[in-house]
Amino acid sequence: MAKRLNVISVCGSGTVTSSMVAGKVKDFLDDMGIKAKTVEVNPGGVDGEMASGNWDLIVHTSPLKGKYDIPTINAVGLLSGMGEDEFFEELKETAEKLVN
Repeated sequence: MAKRLNVISVCGSGTVTSSMVAGKVKDFLDDMGIKAKTVEVNPGGVDGEMASGNWDLIVHTSPLKGKYDIPTINAVGLLSGMGEDEFFEELKETAEKLVN
């Protein structure tokens, strides 16, 4: 049975940046043997997604509007390249906890 994670990717507009981040997250998790389902939203869209579905994780490049009861990982490092390794390390640790 494949391991699965549902990930909300958040950026300011909910389009270009969050799609890029979601793609990198999917590829990274895929390499770990985890299938990721992602949705891209702006910070205002997170509450609606949280209310409507089973989400495991939020990755974000914009500040989140609220506190959520699932892990959140700041993904700004993916944009600048500074802190990218730290992002993937945190993603790996978090994903392993969530699927095991």
